[in-house]
Amino acid sequence: MALLLDLANILGGLLLAVPLLRSLPKVGDPLGRFTDRIAPWAWLVGILALVAGGYYLIVHLVSGPRLFHFEVVGIAVGVILLWDRLTGRRALTGSPSSSPSGGVLSGRALLLAVFGVIAIIVGLQGLVTPN
Repeated sequence: MALLLDLANILGGLLLAVPLLRSLPKVGDPLGRFTDRIAPWAWLVGILALVAGGYYLIVHLVSGPRLFHFEVVGIAVGVILLWDRLTGRRALTGSPSSSPSGGVLSGRALLLAVFGVIAIIVGLQGLVTPN
């Protein structure tokens, strides 16, 4: 179950950080193509992140030892990826090239992209952290 939470954090982070990651030289285009392939299943990654994060939230609140950042980030990733299905409004808006600031991320898109990078790091940390 911990592996599912870590994978959901990594995949969800990739989906959220794709506008920022596309601007990286040499690795941006392959990462962009990969996230374009998994983008139709973003809702499934969101459900997985919510379920796994919620499970560990309940387990750690009831039996201890304490609340960890892995499940908090997982729940946040799940809510952000499911935002359009929950509210009917899109959380992720347009690409940076279509922004009025000339290809530079700003506002909510930048915040979501930075949170996506954080989710990737947390997911990778979860892979190497023993339970």
